[in-house]
Amino acid sequence: MATSITDLGAEAARQHRDYGADSLIVCDRLVRIYVAPGGIEVQALQGLDLLVGEGELAALVGASGSGKSTLMNILAGLDTPTAGRVRVAGHDLAAMTARQRLAYRRWTVGFVWQQTARNLLPYLTARQNVALPMRLAGQGRKARQARSAELLGLLGLRDAMDRRPDQLSGGEQQRAAIAVALANEPEVLLADEPTGELDTATAADVFGALQTANRELGVTVLIVTHDPAVSSVVRRVIAIRDGRTSTETLRHAAAGDGEAHHAVEYAVLDRAGRLQLPREMTEPLAMRDLVRLKAEQDHIGVWPDDRTGR
Repeated sequence: MATSITDLGAEAARQHRDYGADSLIVCDRLVRIYVAPGGIEVQALQGLDLLVGEGELAALVGASGSGKSTLMNILAGLDTPTAGRVRVAGHDLAAMTARQRLAYRRWTVGFVWQQTARNLLPYLTARQNVALPMRLAGQGRKARQARSAELLGLLGLRDAMDRRPDQLSGGEQQRAAIAVALANEPEVLLADEPTGELDTATAADVFGALQTANRELGVTVLIVTHDPAVSSVVRRVIAIRDGRTSTETLRHAAAGDGEAHHAVEYAVLDRAGRLQLPREMTEPLAMRDLVRLKAEQDHIGVWPDDRTGR
């Protein structure tokens, strides 16, 4: 029996509804357009697709201007998409009211900025900084004290609870900031360049704190970073290029030992069928403008254009 146009439309609608149904973070053909000075439109996100499962610890990487910070601001509820669909823990971020957005930032998502001055109030101790979001959310004094002590102890700051930020090292400040972001038990923790101002050893401590939060509290963690060391602490590194996800590197564990032992890079085929090939692969072969494709039984071949007279 022939398939009608109506049937195809219904199937496309069903696939759209079902996309990412089992994921905690869903970005479906996400677009963000800014109007620059002079009225010039800039597309920061160009139909980006992304799925992040509950409990994942993943990293976003990409060159400056690739769109990763724009994506993080949208996921944090600080910005809204121009088009497309974005859902976090069941919340439709494009349809929320101002009051719903405030509640979302207070309860569902925690955010760690690169600049510690944006994370911690300088006149409060680490313990008081962690307690503040809970106080604003209406939690009682005993609950605030217990939760603050629990989080700071978990992140290795038990002996620094009563110090102000200027009495903490840079790494301690960022670990305290992670505790602040976790205060109201969010489902998602976003960290924007959390090690950007730290040395290698201190950055390792901060990444360790994010691993601990993910493992012990079950919070889903998404990190934006330029730090190459992130590949050793997360199992999934997502590269963004020109406003779309381009590649993913997945670290696989050896059977039985539970330790990641090798990494495999994959190109991302988005929902529109677009594929970004890594420049380090295309440039040596002079691949540009047009490439030849050939469907084989178990793969698709891609070759440089070999026509003459161009």
